[in-house]
Amino acid sequence: MHEYSIVTALIEECERHAFANNASKVSRVEIKLGILSGVEPELLRTAFETFKLEGICREANLVMNIQPLVLRCLDCGQSTEHSERSVICSHCQSGQTKVLDGEDMMLMQLELEQA
Repeated sequence: MHEYSIVTALIEECERHAFANNASKVSRVEIKLGILSGVEPELLRTAFETFKLEGICREANLVMNIQPLVLRCLDCGQSTEHSERSVICSHCQSGQTKVLDGEDMMLMQLELEQA
């Protein structure tokens, strides 16, 4: 499960931001999680709940915004949004598509509290 190493890096990044801003606590962590990111949301949530128990993120809520797959068809030119893991154009059924969004996991926002 690579979700554990991802969460470890996420918590370290949260701690860096908190310390840089003299925060005593991280209360909310918001991420964008693309459906093609290769990260399973429930495994990520479980890993976050496990690894946050000690440290500045121990009371943080994890908010995951699942980013649909956004494709542009290289044949018909249409841009489409998919909630499933399919790279086939829903307009013309072409497999000649380019992924515009939905492959990444990004830290979007932190809510920090001062002592």
